[in-house]
Amino acid sequence: MKNPDAIVIGAGLVGACSALSLVNAGLRVLVLDRGPVASGTTGAGEGNILVSDKEPSAELTLALRSRDAWFEINTDIGGGFELEDKGGVVVSRSEKGIADLKKLSALQAVHGIAVVELDAKGIKEIEPYISDSVEYAVLYPQDAQCQPMLAAAQIMRAVKKRGGAFIQGENVKSINVKSGKVVGLTTEKNTYTCPIIINATGTWAGEIAKMAGSYLPIMPRRGFILVTAPAPKIIHHKVYDADYVANVASSDADLQSSAVVEGTESGTILIGASRERVGFKSDLDVAVLRQLARQAISLFPILSNIALLRAYRGFRPYAPDHLPVIGEDANVKGLWHAAGHEGAGIGLAPATGELITAQITSTKTFMDPTPFSPKRFKEAANVAI
Repeated sequence: MKNPDAIVIGAGLVGACSALSLVNAGLRVLVLDRGPVASGTTGAGEGNILVSDKEPSAELTLALRSRDAWFEINTDIGGGFELEDKGGVVVSRSEKGIADLKKLSALQAVHGIAVVELDAKGIKEIEPYISDSVEYAVLYPQDAQCQPMLAAAQIMRAVKKRGGAFIQGENVKSINVKSGKVVGLTTEKNTYTCPIIINATGTWAGEIAKMAGSYLPIMPRRGFILVTAPAPKIIHHKVYDADYVANVASSDADLQSSAVVEGTESGTILIGASRERVGFKSDLDVAVLRQLARQAISLFPILSNIALLRAYRGFRPYAPDHLPVIGEDANVKGLWHAAGHEGAGIGLAPATGELITAQITSTKTFMDPTPFSPKRFKEAANVAI
């Protein structure tokens, strides 16, 4: 496919969902990636599909649509990626934390999120192994989870079955622009002619923008995840400390971590979550891993008896205002960005694809896309540092 209608750069979940949406709209789509499917941030994710960590905002509107879209995609392509509507449980163990969580959940309820307050007895009924120190929590039934690598692979299979193409192992070397408009791109192996390029390269999105003579302030934010050996079903929801919400919204470069624990269909238990801005430094930091383990055990003491299987790290694509970047480039026509979702890219991927596709095809969008526009970063002062 040398002359597609659109080229998607990046075969993670944001790229895969964008490609699926474009193919479903009737476009001839080529997906390019320098590696295999889900070889970047998607492959290092937990598979979170969350509404519980979103304050009332444009991002919450995006998240609510995306949550429903995940289940529509599951039906549409025949599943195969462990999608589970398990629900999330947010806990707090301090007087101030409980007050803040009550305030947030009440506000979320007004904006379309289902919330159920739980006392100590109610918490034990749904999570019997949780620490006795947890006396208040909020259940979010809409939270879900998938296996992100399987999801990306299954969606890319659907893209190919519907006429799209995927080429791995091609590294983009230049975005070709003429008179301020995209005319194609060149990889290490080929040159492609195309009027529309979707930049879904996660933490490398800024480099693609730079190739086109533009810029995008996307930076990496490192995080670690611990994985236990397969265990009996002892954790039934995604359970996390309310501090996680504050960490997501923080612009602090230093290490931040909070207890996040959830089981998977395969029996392993995932433990997070840490955040720090250290560039692309990929060293395995044992001190961070120990901190994550301590926090998880404080939430579920039973975890002290379960062996760890492995640890891995990834880089979340981070925008300075904590909103994803979804829309046409501020300076180059035909260059569209779908990046900067930080740790929410998996959850927000389907709605991102829908929003990009609707704008490209000039059809009605399900929400106002303006808050996510790359044009908000026109001034150099807004570039992330």
